[in-house]
Formats: sequence, structure tokens, C-alpha cells
Amino acid sequence: MKYLSTSTLARATGVHPNTVRRYAERGIIPPVRRNPANGYRRFTEFHLDCLRLACQVYGGQYPGKGIYQSGQKVVATAVSHKLGSALELAYNHLVLVKSERAQADVAASLMERWAKGMPADATSQPLRIGQVARLLGVSIDVVRSWDRNGLIDVPRDPHNGYRRYGAAEIGRLRVIRMLSRAGYSLSAILRMMLQLDSGNTTNLRHALDTPRPDEDIYTAADRWLSTLAEEERRAHTLIAIIEEMIQKQTNP
Repeated sequence: MKYLSTSTLARATGVHPNTVRRYAERGIIPPVRRNPANGYRRFTEFHLDCLRLACQVYGGQYPGKGIYQSGQKVVATAVSHKLGSALELAYNHLVLVKSERAQADVAASLMERWAKGMPADATSQPLRIGQVARLLGVSIDVVRSWDRNGLIDVPRDPHNGYRRYGAAEIGRLRVIRMLSRAGYSLSAILRMMLQLDSGNTTNLRHALDTPRPDEDIYTAADRWLSTLAEEERRAHTLIAIIEEMIQKQTNP
């Protein structure tokens, strides 16, 4: 059997040799035997293929718990030599990513239609914050958080100082809630809302997906559309690698 070195695996996958060692120590790739003469790790082509899979799951930005755990399961199943099951899981993983991407796209489409003037609510009488929270199925603290973070500016009753949520405010909150539930960060939503409130209604989807230069630290949720597009590409790559692994074992 031809053995491969740590540096060979690192070059083949574009990672640092320490990453290969760490994945081996953590059990992300299969256990590695060592050369009894010099103690060097003796990787095989199967290790290389498992590392290629792992890089697709662990090598990008954190895509959220559901997608991340699904990808981990694909890799762990392949590492256990259950390639048929791993292939099935990889296709299920692709379905999950596509579903998340479709949800994000639908939420962005609603936002764009609302930004062009389509009302998102038809409440006839102003509501108080508790009523709004019940209507939207969120907590009062969530509504207050959206207010504190600048996502909405709610007018107050001049007589008692209470916030008055009319159809326009509730419609805006519906858009915020849908975007948030679709995976967009509050920073991304605020970035888009600030552009909208400045009078610029073009390229709002781009604003959702593009952190400003002064946002030095941002997460996958701050550029959610791009992250999901990349995750779908990675999901297809997982499938291709596993199919290649199966071919190798059926036609050695």
C-alpha cells in the first residue's frame, strides 16, 4: 500500500499540516497508524478523501447549527466506512441547504416588495407593544430589542407616552421578523433598513449581504445569501467526493 505524508495531505487540500494533525487527533478523519521505524504518520488515500470531505464542512464560515451538524454527520459516516449511508446523508444535506437558501430568498423577496410600497399589514387600530408581540408570536423583549437596535422608530401617544404601533410599524416588524427567522443577522437587517430609510430603495438585497468597510468583524449571517450559496456549492462537492470514494472501492 502506498502511504502518504502529513505534508502531502496538506498540499492536496490546501490546509496547514497542523490542521491535518488536529483533524486526526480529534477523530474527524480516520485513525492513523505510524511507521514503527520513525513514528511518522502513515496516511492512505482513504484518509485523503475523508480530509477532503472534512474541509468542505469545517473549512468555511460557520453556517448555522443545523447545516453544520448535518455536514458533520456526513463526514463521520464516511469516516466509519459507511459510504452508501454517507451518500444518502449528503443528498439530505443538500436538501437542507437548498431549503435554507430558499427561505432566505423568499424573505428577501418579501422585503423588496414591501420596500417598493406593498403593505405588509392591514391593522386598522394602533396597538401597544404587548398586543404587537402576541400578534407576531414573539416576546415583548424581542420587539424592544428591535427598537433599541435602531431597526424601527415607533411614534408615541402624546397623551401617555406609550408606543403606538400602526399598520406601517407592524408591517415593518413583520419584515424584520421574517428576515431574522430566515437567518439574517440584526446587523444585516439594520444595514438594509438604514439604506432604505435614507431613501435608497435600490440594491437592498445587496445591502443585506454586504458588510460595510467599518464592520471589521462579521459572521456568516451578516452575508447570509452568499454564505448559503457557498454552502450549496460545498454540498454538491460532498456528494461528488463520496461518489468518487464509492467508485474507488467498487473498482479498485
